[in-house]
Amino acid sequence: MFKEWIAIFKKDTLMDRAYKRSYLMLDLTRQMFIRAKESLRYLEDNQVDIDIKDKDLEINKYEREVRRNVFNHLAVSGAAKLPSGLVLVSIIIDIERIGDYTKNIVELALNHSGKLHGGKFEKDLQRVEEAMEENFAKTRDCFESCEEAEALKLLEEYKWVNPICDKILIGLIKEEDKNIRPGDAVSLAMYFRWLKRINSHMRNIMTSVVNPFDRIGFEPKTR
Repeated sequence: MFKEWIAIFKKDTLMDRAYKRSYLMLDLTRQMFIRAKESLRYLEDNQVDIDIKDKDLEINKYEREVRRNVFNHLAVSGAAKLPSGLVLVSIIIDIERIGDYTKNIVELALNHSGKLHGGKFEKDLQRVEEAMEENFAKTRDCFESCEEAEALKLLEEYKWVNPICDKILIGLIKEEDKNIRPGDAVSLAMYFRWLKRINSHMRNIMTSVVNPFDRIGFEPKTR
């Protein structure tokens, strides 16, 4: 179904432009995430080599542009093209939310002094971070190619991320590692929560490739 919608986008200049803007939004959020993670986890100072306000404004600008283009497209095309427009708006909302959570990580990096270490959770944290970097790139490529088989593969491949984030959050609440300082425990809890939410929104984008509009954000039905 999504491939059919993409075919519609490519026939309309406004929708094609809106669709391509979504790639740029994903690229921007991925850049923000990588730089924020490097500062938070591997640098002693609390500087981030990125203008957070500038990037946030850029993402918001793209979102408004996509909405305008979709609206103008629907105003001309009528109700027949409504599903394709709604799908694209739904997707850019997810991308914008990814940008918000990435911005939260940047702000955490700016306010946390020194490197944030995961203590007994460090190995799992590195695993989640690596998965997020991979998922950013793979989600972007899959969204562009619209390959349903690849989308289903990604949904399955990174299904473990959310449960492990929840498990570690409970571990932090229960103070399973007494050596983690209170400030680091709070930072880790927030970080894991935002990693989970980023992963969830990327999963929403992937469901748009395989599901009808009413099931975007839900697990694909068994075929």
